[in-house]
Amino acid sequence: AWSGIDVQLKRRHDLVPNLVATAQGYARHEAQLFEAVSRARSDALRARSPHDLGRAEAILQSAIGQVFALKESYPDLRSDRLFLDLQDQLADTEDKVQAARRIYNGNVRDYKNRLQTFPTVLVARSFGFQDREYFEIEAPDERAAPR
Repeated sequence: AWSGIDVQLKRRHDLVPNLVATAQGYARHEAQLFEAVSRARSDALRARSPHDLGRAEAILQSAIGQVFALKESYPDLRSDRLFLDLQDQLADTEDKVQAARRIYNGNVRDYKNRLQTFPTVLVARSFGFQDREYFEIEAPDERAAPR
């Protein structure tokens, strides 16, 4: 189940540089934003645990949203076919990430339940089976009041 998430996140990570390169052609003075997206992508690629990866992916998702928002300020970008295609691909990938996350978290829930039931708990303890983390992508400012 984790490999399903990994495949979709890799696809997203592969699309991000293309999105940035396309948007840079229209919005050259947005260098800070493009640098932040690149940094967020690098952090997401380095994250290993589900918790760290979820946090890094939330930041990357927010940065990608800011790139999408550029099309409001740049009418030429709004009509660029490549940009719109990349936006559609990223939206599709996002849906697939959410589906893979639901499958993974369902498997983790079942695994945790099995680790706590008799007689599985005895076998799990003797063989050193470890608990697993859920994979959550939650924006860091999601619950904060808007400024």
